[in-house]
Amino acid sequence: MVNLMEAQKPLLHFLVRRAGLRQHTVDVDGAGTVIAFWLPKDKITAAAEATVKQLPAPAADETNKDRSAVVLVHGFNADGIVTWQFQMGALAKHYDVYVPDLLYFGGTTSPSANRSPGFQADCLAKALRKLGVGTCTVVGFSYGGMVSFKLAEAHPDLVRSLVVSGAVPALIDSISETTLERIGVKSSAELLLPESVKGIEALLSIVTYRKLWFPDRLHRDYLEVMSTNRKERAELLEGLVVSNKDAAVPILPQKILLL
Repeated sequence: MVNLMEAQKPLLHFLVRRAGLRQHTVDVDGAGTVIAFWLPKDKITAAAEATVKQLPAPAADETNKDRSAVVLVHGFNADGIVTWQFQMGALAKHYDVYVPDLLYFGGTTSPSANRSPGFQADCLAKALRKLGVGTCTVVGFSYGGMVSFKLAEAHPDLVRSLVVSGAVPALIDSISETTLERIGVKSSAELLLPESVKGIEALLSIVTYRKLWFPDRLHRDYLEVMSTNRKERAELLEGLVVSNKDAAVPILPQKILLL
């Protein structure tokens, strides 16, 4: 039986390709960490030529002085193209759009045992530099917003401005425990990595403003899609939480828009 969640992917790929974006993977460290992107097709050619000639990738402003780079960082329950499917085409008319899959989502993977958002951010920064991105605006949603904060903090020369929706710079243990207790679950993984249709329904009831109804068939298909890399994704959630004593609000020089 066809998985309805997967069945939409060819249509999404067609629409995004029409907008001028193509799939590309970047070897981050030569040790197995690979990040998958959707990005402007002309940037793929420039990056590939630089790799073959063993030259630094051309800076973004060298290839197109009139277009700024925008990096869209997805949330926890979907990869890049699904999260940003309604924004990619519109933004691509005016900007060079880069849509990565974070580690253990989509086509991105790593042998590293590091599950922190800081590690995600460092890998993303290395990949963007290899693609020739000099400076960019980063847009992060939910989990991707927390990675975006880390990216802006650690790489201020790369991140010119920041847009974050539904995220905080850090999740401290006291707030995490209080929130989970209020929701009625024992862990973030229990909420965000459901194993049943009932779990999916509970998640939707929390993350949506209005009650939405979907057939159980769609819930089951979504569970099947989410079943990959469950262990690693659960560890990513554990890596988000920091102790109260270690938490600190970063002082960021960038322009920041919080939604």
